[in-house]
Amino acid sequence: MPKHEVKSTVKDEELIRKRREQISRGAVKLFIDKGFHRTTTREIAKEAGFSIGTLYEYIRTKEDVLYLVCDNIYDEVNVRLAKLDTNDNTVEGLRMAIANYFEVIDDMSDEFLVMYQESKSLPSEALSYVLTKELEMVQQFETIIQRCMEAGNLRVRPEEVSLTAHHILVQGQMWSFRRWALRREYTLERYIQVQTDQIINGLAK
Repeated sequence: MPKHEVKSTVKDEELIRKRREQISRGAVKLFIDKGFHRTTTREIAKEAGFSIGTLYEYIRTKEDVLYLVCDNIYDEVNVRLAKLDTNDNTVEGLRMAIANYFEVIDDMSDEFLVMYQESKSLPSEALSYVLTKELEMVQQFETIIQRCMEAGNLRVRPEEVSLTAHHILVQGQMWSFRRWALRREYTLERYIQVQTDQIINGLAK
């Protein structure tokens, strides 16, 4: 599915990227504090340090801002997972992929929270794109699990590969949704270790 286009009157791509990052950061804080529907574009502009006129040089609607928040998450996950060895078929390789994904969630926990609470407010085209990107994250873990399975390093039936990949995503996302409680008992490192051990122990030979 093609990337949803957010129109800008600015021609400098690097400046667009920089300003939209500022807009996204400011919007996330407001969306968490007030919710998407109660937040105004004027408030987003103020939080980002812009005039309302400048804001509209980089986005057209408030939904554009929410879309940018969601898209930034997927871009960052892809960047982190792309650093891994694509030919690694070991359990340790799977552990590293899970750790990288959980670390993205920790780094962007507010963004993840906003995405799953507010993405229903996106226009249908943008929402379809976001949901497609979510499934692409699942597919990335399916590929890693499949390689481990074919190498004989994991005991998992073919029909369980997709469910296991979904399980990894959900367990990572729980760090964002339940962080207020989990952080009382776990560091991020310990949470990753416990969750990864539970997943691997259920699949290992």
